[in-house]
Amino acid sequence: MGEFELIAQYFTRPTRRAVLGVGDDCALLQMAPGMQLAISTDMLVENRHFFANVDPHTLGHKALAVNLSDLAACGARPLAFTLALALPRADPAWLQPFSQGLLALADEHDCELIGGDTTQGPLNICVTVFGEVPVGQALLRSGARAGDDIYASGTLGDAALALRALQGTLALAPQVLASARQRLEQPTPRVALGLALRGIASACADISDGLLGDLGHILERSGVGATVNTSVAITLLAARAYATGPHGSNGSSFSTEQALQCVLAGGDDYELVFTAPAARRGAVEAAAQGCGAAVTRIGVIETAAGLRLVNERGEPVENRFASFNHFPA
Repeated sequence: MGEFELIAQYFTRPTRRAVLGVGDDCALLQMAPGMQLAISTDMLVENRHFFANVDPHTLGHKALAVNLSDLAACGARPLAFTLALALPRADPAWLQPFSQGLLALADEHDCELIGGDTTQGPLNICVTVFGEVPVGQALLRSGARAGDDIYASGTLGDAALALRALQGTLALAPQVLASARQRLEQPTPRVALGLALRGIASACADISDGLLGDLGHILERSGVGATVNTSVAITLLAARAYATGPHGSNGSSFSTEQALQCVLAGGDDYELVFTAPAARRGAVEAAAQGCGAAVTRIGVIETAAGLRLVNERGEPVENRFASFNHFPA
């Protein structure tokens, strides 16, 4: 199967919204009046971002989901995306489920594939996504102010828990691993929540490298500090009932410390961490309920620089939680 036959068979569809899609040297997008274009690119590399034996259907889903999560963090509505794909070989048994997983999520968010590139090489997937947001309404990392509440959406840490189990560093019962692995391999981009938070949230980021690390980007860009309640944060781990010490229950074995590591620094959650004025708590709750997303208030923005952790009694907790970094110092 040649390059162009591969593209035609698995990745070519009629355009619905783009002026011009797959088949020419460039795709064409026409922005509506009063709209800005939001653009994000993410790359997934085999044995770095995913295991070599991962289900190609779930990999197709994740390849687009991580980009849609960036649009969600910006409060942008998805429009279209491009796909650059390096493949060791043109294998229909892999390409069919991969394209199905990718395009099923694209259809769910009305986001059309409009171009890209294919080449032979080690498996590498690069997606660039395009979205639209009204001028002046984009959610940014730079808007947090002292006194704002800090929220996280959904559950956190289960993806990291699954990764540790698959790497053999802790034991999970089969049903716990299956649930956590779904969070790792098929994350849910919070696009509807990002749209609902426009005009309510003061700052926002998606949680890709770990809660504290991504919250740290907000603090840096906004020139503020924060306190996070770890006793509240740990409740966001869906599998927390199994954090019962070294012997665990139902075949699972991980400690409260490991649970905290997963929640605060685990990564691969693709939830949103955002801030909003305390006076807008009702609006935040209504926005979350309106799109069926859970949100939890986990801390507060403060004037003093730095990130502080406290327990349920308000006592300081050592910040020993380092989020993921591709190029650590």
